[in-house]
Amino acid sequence: MLKNLKSLFIVEEETPKTKSSGKAKETASKSKATPAKPAATSSPTRKGQIKAKFTDILLGAMEKANLDGFDYLEYKKSLKSLQKMNMDEATSFQSAYAMAQTMNATPAHLVQTAEHYLKVLLDEEQKFEQALENQQESRIGNKRKEKENLAAQIKSKEEQIKQLQADIEKSKTQLGKLDKEIQNAVQSIETTKGDFIASYQNLTDQIKSDVEKMKKYLK
Repeated sequence: MLKNLKSLFIVEEETPKTKSSGKAKETASKSKATPAKPAATSSPTRKGQIKAKFTDILLGAMEKANLDGFDYLEYKKSLKSLQKMNMDEATSFQSAYAMAQTMNATPAHLVQTAEHYLKVLLDEEQKFEQALENQQESRIGNKRKEKENLAAQIKSKEEQIKQLQADIEKSKTQLGKLDKEIQNAVQSIETTKGDFIASYQNLTDQIKSDVEKMKKYLK
């Protein structure tokens, strides 16, 4: 049944007849291809492409919800057969309806059953949207939370780095001050040492001189 439904809604491109077998093969290969894809684009809002897997899912839902008796799908089958005869649109619809009348079908019934299948497809769309939302939550939502947590960690570490850099600069400034204080202290100590030695030498020289003189003159 699914195969029959696909034949009603999926148009197969015909292979043009040509004298060149090479061109015929090339054209045949193109006729088996899926409908032309839209131009490639990097835009996230690009137009979607018709995919066989989704078409099969939707047609499968229609198959499960198939109504008893002659309905829109049977009418669609008759219409499809007539359209292969290169009949104009109005004539094909009217001719298909003439056959439908033999099955006691009315325009209202055909429209009503067609709307039934639209409702089936709408339900499938809503199921898909719910499934997609769940996928977004599990695959995107969690990743976004992970991204936010990682960004927070990076920010926290950057703040720590800034604080460490500030502490380093402060320590460098303090280190420079200590270098100057040490240099001044060393210079002060050396000066004090030199002054002490000079004073000590002066006094000891005088005393030593007096000792020599006392030894010389006091006998």
